[in-house]
Amino acid sequence: MNVELNKNLKLLLNLEELALFISSVILFGIITEFSWWVYAMLFFLPDLSFAAYLVNTKFGSWIYNTLHHKGLMTGLTLVGYFTEIEWLLVVGIVFFGHASFDRVFGYGLKFPDHFKHTHLGMIEK
Repeated sequence: MNVELNKNLKLLLNLEELALFISSVILFGIITEFSWWVYAMLFFLPDLSFAAYLVNTKFGSWIYNTLHHKGLMTGLTLVGYFTEIEWLLVVGIVFFGHASFDRVFGYGLKFPDHFKHTHLGMIEK
């Protein structure tokens, strides 16, 4: 594949993820009654999944992927919205935003063989 095309595609995907992150921040502000400190506190919570790698890489990747899966977070957001359970709505929105933010920096869903092996490729040093 053309290297220039590859760079352009990577930029396009990063801009898309950035837009999704910004959308989660806006959505949080529009449809929840929670304070912004709650968004900030919850934003880094999915990164605690790194601790699961202390067990082994298979378990670590499963926990990490569960907490960074945007489809799952979209579902959680919808369940929270339609059941009017605001804390589910908030967790879904914030975790979705976190996953998008991570992907801007190349942290994708993990393969079970190594933490640095993601669906976006290998994480560079």
